[in-house]
Amino acid sequence: MEENFFLESTPVTELNHKLTEIRAEIAKVIVGQQKVVDLLITGLLCDGHLLLEGVPGVAKTLTAKLLSRIIDVNFSRLQFTPDLMPGDVIGTSVFNPKEGTFYFKAGPVFSNIVLIDEINRAPAKTQSALFEVMEERQVTVDGNTHTMQYPFIVLATQNPIEQEGTYRLPEAQLDRFLFKIEIDYPTLQEEVQILTQQEGKTQAQLLQNINKLMDVHEIAKYREIVQNIKVDAKLIEFIAKIVNETRNNSSLYLGASTRASLAMLKAAKATAAMKGRDFVIPEDILEMAPHVLRHRIMLTPEKEMEGITPDDLTETILKGLEVPR
Repeated sequence: MEENFFLESTPVTELNHKLTEIRAEIAKVIVGQQKVVDLLITGLLCDGHLLLEGVPGVAKTLTAKLLSRIIDVNFSRLQFTPDLMPGDVIGTSVFNPKEGTFYFKAGPVFSNIVLIDEINRAPAKTQSALFEVMEERQVTVDGNTHTMQYPFIVLATQNPIEQEGTYRLPEAQLDRFLFKIEIDYPTLQEEVQILTQQEGKTQAQLLQNINKLMDVHEIAKYREIVQNIKVDAKLIEFIAKIVNETRNNSSLYLGASTRASLAMLKAAKATAAMKGRDFVIPEDILEMAPHVLRHRIMLTPEKEMEGITPDDLTETILKGLEVPR
């Protein structure tokens, strides 16, 4: 793990101190999973939507709820089901019989942090309702556009194992997620610590002592710090080469989009800031590439049958490229 480079009295230092507080607050409830926590924070700093994937019971939903508790913004939760309709998500026009007019009744997506639990349980019709709001931070109903409040982040969870009653997410929707974060089982020592820490406590009791550490104005300030992180022209070209390789790889049926390039650049900047630097180094890009690409690239059926994963292929691509120095 790379050491932090702290510089006194700089915006990056201030950001780093705040992130240390956030990690400590999350650690009150979540044991281990440091990489997952850092990726969640990275997504917040990049104004990106996040897809959390893991088997049931590994605290996907709890982790997302924790992030919303730490930030002083509005929070809503949607449980996706096969019978959910687009209007149940974004809202619909309702007739007012007294005035003889229609008015827009906003759906639960109108919030700052929106947790969508088991996102792959809703059909394509409902998934498509998220396309506009995830990309443009607005909803258009009956020709009228309704803008989302700042900030707006979608945190979605899904189970990679269970297939009964689930639907594959459209590629256009997957591309709108900054990261796909894979959550693994805890280690034996972490499992013992979880049992000891949470014995006899409900989830509400675990969350009641979580403090608000960041408001809307601070989020905007820290995002501006991340945007101003310096990136050398050679590193921008390196990002473009990585994404371009996914489009010309015989093992891939679908390569990454330009949105993936932008996501990798933003994530590398946020990673640099989180490590106390005001400049990006190649290691920041190499660290973020798998999380940016794993849900955006699609293997050929032959490679899938061989048991190769998107992460395996991303690692092969990265090893085949010359890292700029």
